[in-house]
Amino acid sequence: QVQVVESGGGLVQAGGSLRLSCTTSGSNLPIASMGWYRQAPGQTRDLVANITFVGDSNYADSVKGRFTISRNKLRNTAYLQMNSLKPEDTAVYYCNVRLWRRTEVEYWGQGTQVTVSS
Repeated sequence: QVQVVESGGGLVQAGGSLRLSCTTSGSNLPIASMGWYRQAPGQTRDLVANITFVGDSNYADSVKGRFTISRNKLRNTAYLQMNSLKPEDTAVYYCNVRLWRRTEVEYWGQGTQVTVSS
């Protein structure tokens, strides 16, 4: 069974920075993509950023210019560098993983809380 683990969340002041990490294990299949989603109370779970292990990335409009997604293919790890954080960024951030030849299946971590205070 594939396992996905997020880390790096916490409480920061507005304007501060955090770096989230997502590591997957438990499969010898190559990673097709890794993405970050977030869900605030009463809201849907929405895409923040996604990166394929070819190297293509995309971002939600609300985080463009502030967040950067990257990956280490050898470690099967994705990172989300979050700068200029705003209170509106407060949410639980989840990592999503898809595997090559099994992209119809999504694997999720338990999430990491990001709280941005004014």
